[in-house]
Amino acid sequence: MDFGIVLQTDPPASTVVDLMRRAEHNGFRYGWTFDSAVLWQEPFVIYSQILEHTTALTVGPMVTNPGTRTWEVTASTFATLNDMFGNRTVCGIGRGDSAMRVAGRKPNTLATLGEAIHVIRDLAEGREARVDGRTLRIPWVRDGRLPVWMAAYGPKALALAGQLADGFILQLTDLYLTEWMVKAVRDAAAAAGRDPSSVTICVAAPAYLTADTSPAALAHAREQCRWFGGMVGNHVADLVARYGKHSGAVPEALTAYIKDRDGYDYAHHGRADNPDTAFVPDEIVDRFCVLGTEEQHLEKLRALRALGVDQFAVYAMHDAREELIDGYGSGIIPALRG
Repeated sequence: MDFGIVLQTDPPASTVVDLMRRAEHNGFRYGWTFDSAVLWQEPFVIYSQILEHTTALTVGPMVTNPGTRTWEVTASTFATLNDMFGNRTVCGIGRGDSAMRVAGRKPNTLATLGEAIHVIRDLAEGREARVDGRTLRIPWVRDGRLPVWMAAYGPKALALAGQLADGFILQLTDLYLTEWMVKAVRDAAAAAGRDPSSVTICVAAPAYLTADTSPAALAHAREQCRWFGGMVGNHVADLVARYGKHSGAVPEALTAYIKDRDGYDYAHHGRADNPDTAFVPDEIVDRFCVLGTEEQHLEKLRALRALGVDQFAVYAMHDAREELIDGYGSGIIPALRG
């Protein structure tokens, strides 16, 4: 199992770079960031510094979208970083949540997302692609490589990930939902004539290490990670609006918890002090995140690995980032790397 670290690009950027260096030193192989131009600093500028100050870390957004940059700009940016640092980027992409909504736009359609995946990957790898009716190619790309991993929850998005993407990003660690969604992606890959095992499976969620199993320690860990249920709830609300509460298209194990959700303020997006997460029950925090002692983390991560998960990407938006990175490096990553 591989491991990634996921950070917000809050200023100063030097702190993001330092944490990425620390993560690589502790055995993390991927460095991910949020990508929302209004809420945080521009990640692609910071990637150049992360790549300069690490030796092998692969970096990319979790996730970008087809709407905030033109596709040729996104492709050229990745290709430039790869040319400078040797094919060490990955493009995580989705329909767009905070980046689009904060700017007053709607998330992109799946049709747009599917087209963008083709275009961005082809251009970044030096092939021709059609953009707005015109055939384009980036002439200076040599031996470029850009894996494109797609974030998804709903049945149509899961099918698209299986049909087109190099990897699938699932932002939660619930074992039942992981099994259900990984199967949907792999079934779609097989139906499209692809090798299902060729789709890399990445689950991403907050993780919080506690020194013991006391109620107080667990309660603190939950409060530091409850924001994640609110963030996922934005996507779940879209699914409920599209498919209904009891359609059977999406498991109620995912949708039921948002029944008391009442709006969302992106000013607190992805932060431990988010006031818009009171509707998220403890049970969801426990299911969606990885909390507790090292032994409890290992138990859940081994279960995820058994379901076919190739990478666990750790959201580190809480009050113990350094302790988490070091703790994973000293015990968890060595135990699961093989």
